[in-house]
Amino acid sequence: MRILGLDYGTKTVGVAVSDELGLTAQPLETITRKDANKLRRTYARIEELVREYQAEAIVLGFPKNMNNTVGERGDAAMDFRDALVRRIGIPVIMWDERLTTVASEKVLMESGVRRENRKKVIDQIAASFILQGYLDSRREG
Repeated sequence: MRILGLDYGTKTVGVAVSDELGLTAQPLETITRKDANKLRRTYARIEELVREYQAEAIVLGFPKNMNNTVGERGDAAMDFRDALVRRIGIPVIMWDERLTTVASEKVLMESGVRRENRKKVIDQIAASFILQGYLDSRREG
């Protein structure tokens, strides 16, 4: 059973995918758009990836504030989740994404990836951290 992981942002969506056993997450791609409100192609690409990888669920990063409250970005992520469920029809699990972008940046810096190249993959790496956190929690629980 494969699962997609998504890091939803205002102009990009980082995508990761699990292996078939649901043990590990790998970065896949970054979906970009010119306008934050133009999501039709983003939804279509996610739908294609769900079919291609035969994903049975999506784990979507849930951007909470550090004090655990939900702000504007969290509300936008929940709206995105609702639209995905309506369009694709598979479960979309919200997963706390606090500090995943910071962790992704650190990993890329430690790996010696140049700043201009980090921007191209940081959302994919963040999506893989989100998905891996979810996968790990399923094994522990």
